[in-house]
Amino acid sequence: MQKQMNMPDKAGYAFYDYDPPEQDMAQAVLAGLINEPKFIQPKYFYDQRGSELFEQITCLEEYYLTRTELGLFDTYLGEVNNQLSEGLCLIEYGSGNSVKIRKLLESLTPDAYVPVDISKDHLRDNAEAVHRDFPGLGVFPVCADFTSRLTLPPQVEMLEKMAFFPGSSIGNFSPAEAQLFLENVRATVGPGGLLLIGVDRKKDASVLEKAYDDATGVTAEFNLNALAHINWRLQADFDLDAYQHIARYNEAKGCIEMFLRSTRQQSVTVAGEQIAFAADELLHTENSYKYDPDEFRSLAASAGFIVDRHWTDNRGWFSLFLLKVTS
Repeated sequence: MQKQMNMPDKAGYAFYDYDPPEQDMAQAVLAGLINEPKFIQPKYFYDQRGSELFEQITCLEEYYLTRTELGLFDTYLGEVNNQLSEGLCLIEYGSGNSVKIRKLLESLTPDAYVPVDISKDHLRDNAEAVHRDFPGLGVFPVCADFTSRLTLPPQVEMLEKMAFFPGSSIGNFSPAEAQLFLENVRATVGPGGLLLIGVDRKKDASVLEKAYDDATGVTAEFNLNALAHINWRLQADFDLDAYQHIARYNEAKGCIEMFLRSTRQQSVTVAGEQIAFAADELLHTENSYKYDPDEFRSLAASAGFIVDRHWTDNRGWFSLFLLKVTS
């Protein structure tokens, strides 16, 4: 990368609201519940209680993903920094775990930081906290759907771009959706741009299933919280005691599948509509795809990236990739 001139105001802050269209929750939930098989979108895990539960999950012994990725950051961010030049804009997809982004901001010292999230209040709170704590950093949050192509703030136009997508969140997309997402990232960071991404790897099914079905039941409560959230937002009457958390590894697909199993025949009212459940019927709530390194390398190549660097932990459970746009 070449050093760029015309740097932005390092102390600058501006909030960019691209006014992403809000999907009608009742319409989206009912569309999933009348589908065969039934499903609800995993974003409905996340009300305040759901966010608190997920933070608890990241600290569980069985949930190796967060601490393993953080360990890779501690070990290899210096090598990432060696691949960068002055004049860098760091783009975070999803304004999430502040521990991770703060590690990057401290280690890589970019000139500008662009967090992107669809949740306006959450994004604003996190961005303002970063601006307070990193007074020499230009902070330009963008409220948008990060699964679509982005228009970046004008203040970062002349900077080199590196995107950041941690936590193996890429696994929540199907492989086709993941390729489309990566293509959009490529368009955003431009020729020579970079993407630092965490990817969970395939491994023994018992390890994977324990990570999504811990002994203390926190993940089960997190899964059931989607129903509690729908009850609150849509005046629904899901009986949480009548559903059981299920997490299983689908080896053919290479992904963890999460469900809620109806423990009896029942009828539920959601936004004024009656939804029937048979005994033992499954309600699909989440997928989490896992990738061997060669599989992810191929996926990245299909989206126009090459692997510049690849790091893993000593057990080979989790990968950290630095991808570079090929042209």
